[in-house]
Amino acid sequence: MSTKTEQLPETLMGAIRYFSDAETCHDFLAEMRWPNGVSCPRCGSKDISGLMLPRRIWNCRGCKKQFSVKVGTIFEDSPLSLLKWLPAVWLIVNAKNGVSSCELHRSLGVTQKTAWFMLHRIRLAMQEGSFDKMNGRVEADETYIGAKARNMHKGRRPKGTGMVGKTAVLGLLERNTGDGTSRVRCRVTRTTRVRDLDPEIRANIEKGAEVITDSHPSYYKLYDEYVHQVIDHAECYAKGHVHTNGLENFWSLLKRGLKGTYVNVEPFHLFRYLDEQAFRFNARKLTDKMRFVATIGKFAGKRLTYAKLIDLDGGDSLPLPPQTAGAW
Repeated sequence: MSTKTEQLPETLMGAIRYFSDAETCHDFLAEMRWPNGVSCPRCGSKDISGLMLPRRIWNCRGCKKQFSVKVGTIFEDSPLSLLKWLPAVWLIVNAKNGVSSCELHRSLGVTQKTAWFMLHRIRLAMQEGSFDKMNGRVEADETYIGAKARNMHKGRRPKGTGMVGKTAVLGLLERNTGDGTSRVRCRVTRTTRVRDLDPEIRANIEKGAEVITDSHPSYYKLYDEYVHQVIDHAECYAKGHVHTNGLENFWSLLKRGLKGTYVNVEPFHLFRYLDEQAFRFNARKLTDKMRFVATIGKFAGKRLTYAKLIDLDGGDSLPLPPQTAGAW
């Protein structure tokens, strides 16, 4: 852990005080991003001029361009000061049920639209993006997220019964990882049929692992490569270690946040909220400071423009987000 990280406070109040100085914010991000010395985010050159004040920018002698600590990060092109960004990150990553854009705009003194954009940028930094496959005992379960048809206006009520109009989500939970806790991944899918669930499970779980599911028929093919255990919820909810209660717990946390904090989430943005809650669940054993450092450590190399966020760049118009932007 770096010297700057060790000096961080343990509480939100302490973080607000600590990041109340622009130079402290700048030095902290620079050390987090370039622990071995500043390099150009565009060309990678280390032939850099000294820091120029008061703008706090460097000149790259390689590509002949100027850059700041924000370039190539979630903070790029943001007119907001780091004095607001860093306390906002601390607040969001440590709020168990999330923070709404209306609450953030009142707390920071920015517009609701700005706060909404900030939240989505921070969610991008919270994406884990791990390619490691799960192993050991893994729970798999699906759920539906969306408003209840009976609560909708008659003109907006979807035709059909059951889960019509809702978004399907697949979750995987690996029990007893290396640090003794469990970790979860979740993914928006088009349906809960075999053609959508089966490939996702095989892409994220090692062959030979023990996969525990409910009696949903879409999992019937897993016997060929996995030790497939099934718990029929019509009979009981657990038989020894055979249960999906870990994922059921995660679903309850996720839906409590969505319904209580955000009220309504558009299907196209749902994967971003899944990333947010999955990060908090996987980092639940960490302290507030450690969760903050884990998020800030991933702020570089990720940029989200407003045009892309609201789909002005011609993104996927279906509820399923682009494959490269999934929750895992």
